[in-house]
Amino acid sequence: MLAWLLENMATVIICAVLIAVVAAIIVSMVKNRKKGKSSCGCGCAGCSGNSSCHPEK
Repeated sequence: MLAWLLENMATVIICAVLIAVVAAIIVSMVKNRKKGKSSCGCGCAGCSGNSSCHPEK
């Protein structure tokens, strides 16, 4: 097992970094959603999907 791990160390490290980046993006999106920020970057006034993002309005 240790030999296989050492032979594939680059792949393991790259996969770990990619998993960490995806997790950070998801955490950031969840935090922004809880703060009420839009994920599209534009204002909600003219958005056709406003009712799905902000049903209380």
